[in-house]
Amino acid sequence: MQSNDSNASSLWRMESLGIPPSGTYPVFITGLFTYCFILTCNITVLLAISLDHQLHKPMYVLLFNLPLNDVLGATALFPQLISSILRQNRDISPAACLIQAVLVHFYGAGALIILSVMAYDRYVAICRPLLYHSVMTSSKLRMIIVAMWTTNTVLIGVLFLMLTRFRFCRNLITDTFCTNPSLTKMICENTSINNYYGLALTAFLQGVSTAVVVFTYIQILITCLFNKQADTKSKAIRTCATHLVVFIVYQINICFFILSHRFDQVSPYLRRSVGVSILVFPPILNPLIYGLNTKEIRNKVIYMFRKHCVSSEKC
Repeated sequence: MQSNDSNASSLWRMESLGIPPSGTYPVFITGLFTYCFILTCNITVLLAISLDHQLHKPMYVLLFNLPLNDVLGATALFPQLISSILRQNRDISPAACLIQAVLVHFYGAGALIILSVMAYDRYVAICRPLLYHSVMTSSKLRMIIVAMWTTNTVLIGVLFLMLTRFRFCRNLITDTFCTNPSLTKMICENTSINNYYGLALTAFLQGVSTAVVVFTYIQILITCLFNKQADTKSKAIRTCATHLVVFIVYQINICFFILSHRFDQVSPYLRRSVGVSILVFPPILNPLIYGLNTKEIRNKVIYMFRKHCVSSEKC
């Protein structure tokens, strides 16, 4: 990818955050705290699963990929963002911008793929328990995980390889962080094929993931409701409802953010707010809802915390 002018080839500039000088340090501290909190929650879940052999089951092995993906997404945003806030400088090199855009899209697509596979795993375990151990064997589980990351890599790789055909004629990124739509807007040539592929990719990922998650969770809910134990029914309703709401809200935000780049009538402030929320709230909520809300993981985390306190003689 090359540029037509020296400014665009040296540094690009992202849209201003509109933070007054007096608010620089409070916003910086808030961003830093949020990033540290995301890392703490997700790494805690990763350690709990990896250190406990009893959690080396298909359900938790698949779950392991979710906080890993969330750490990737948060890291794509926060270091560059909080650095630019502290420096009060929104310049970014083309290479750094491209890496950020790839990681952001890799995170977004990865979340949809992982949540879909997790939902299918729970569907087989609850609704087809007799088939579970033959479907989710160790070898098949490894194949599923490799397929998840390979599919994500290929889909997002093609998306950005298609940009290499063009030359950039602008250096202003119309977003809070680098994305494929914002990079495409910096090209003065016809990018129709890129737009079509981007829309088709969005429709495919969101359509398939929504169909899989909604269908599987509805089937799980129906199966659990026919269970005669009242506690099981109540737990199923709370769990399925929570997961569905979080997933659907995430889907709506992604869809709005992508489509907002194609309609000038959408407020840029609203577009940027929704874009940032996609990289902030899921990495915070996912380890809490899918991880620490699970009894086995929660017990392991409590055990790890108590063991650390005893060994350090601080409790």
